[in-house]
Amino acid sequence: MLRNSFKGAASAAPFFPTLLDQMPNAIVVFEAESQQLVYANPAAESALDLSRKSLEGQTVQDLFGETGALQDMITEVKLGHVSAQRQEMVLYALPSRIHQDSIPAHVVIAALEDPDLIMMEWFPIDQQLRSERDERVTQQVEANKQLMRNLAHEIKNPLGGIRGAAQLLEFELPEKGLREYTQVIIKESDRLQTLVDRLLAPHRKAHVIEAFSMHEALERVRSLVLAEFPKGLKIIRNYDTSLPDVMGDREQLIQAVLNIVHNAAQALAEEIQAGVAQIELNTRVARSVTIAKQRYKLAMDLHIIDNGPGIPEDIIERIFFPLVTGREGGSGLGLTLAQTFVQQHQGFIACNSRPGCTDFHIQIPYRRQEKAS
Repeated sequence: MLRNSFKGAASAAPFFPTLLDQMPNAIVVFEAESQQLVYANPAAESALDLSRKSLEGQTVQDLFGETGALQDMITEVKLGHVSAQRQEMVLYALPSRIHQDSIPAHVVIAALEDPDLIMMEWFPIDQQLRSERDERVTQQVEANKQLMRNLAHEIKNPLGGIRGAAQLLEFELPEKGLREYTQVIIKESDRLQTLVDRLLAPHRKAHVIEAFSMHEALERVRSLVLAEFPKGLKIIRNYDTSLPDVMGDREQLIQAVLNIVHNAAQALAEEIQAGVAQIELNTRVARSVTIAKQRYKLAMDLHIIDNGPGIPEDIIERIFFPLVTGREGGSGLGLTLAQTFVQQHQGFIACNSRPGCTDFHIQIPYRRQEKAS
């Protein structure tokens, strides 16, 4: 049977569960005549928000209603007119499932070797677009970071020479007033040196891999930010207490979250003044997630949400690029470092923003213990 928990299912090749359980897209297999489900992979359970036990005895119509286009596809495949059909349509439109949003999806209906069985695969169109966009942005960001690292190395040596020459010149100057100019050179050289060190820092420090509670890390971030903004800012905890420990570099992930939360607090200046500023830390467990074309059974899902003015539209697509900032006096490195640290944990970070709601979304896959690198 495809799934032992599905009673009365037609017999089929035993490799189905092993093979299809690994697929990132939602897949169900059903009987051609009754359209009763005989198999659902973990991605389908997650997409439908129903367990395998709840799916037992359900039909395609129970899940998606009498969708004409979907039924036409099934009929064409069932009658053998085609071996597979694919089409874009809206799913989750049943009144009984009103708690779920109707979403456009790419649907595939395909015949199997067993003529009594049909397979249905689907994935949200925005998921595909997001995956393509994330891959493109990651490549762009990596290219920019490589450029910045190379530039930082090129700047580092002559910068030390400039600072040293300014110090020697300071001793030779006859007038004390002229030393103010050498002090400007020295201080600006030091500032640039600090900037260069920050650009190179993530790639110098070795990972310290350990299991730790993400909630303890978030509490540390919360206490640090509230110490700097003690009045007018409320940081809301919305934690899933069943969250397993994360395997990773504690300090790097704390720094990544701190950079985002601190940026949010700075963007909330007017709201803090009015006493209505809010930042929410929301944690959940995500199942059957795909990050950078790699599928993971479980991931830590973190949303950092603030009620600020939002990120300007002209930089929203570039906020993770080095030296891009929407704040006067900002270095433009905080989010770049956050992305670097998250990606070093095989994770994913993205941002959606509009006036009144900016949401930074981080996913870190749960992995087995690794040796420090």
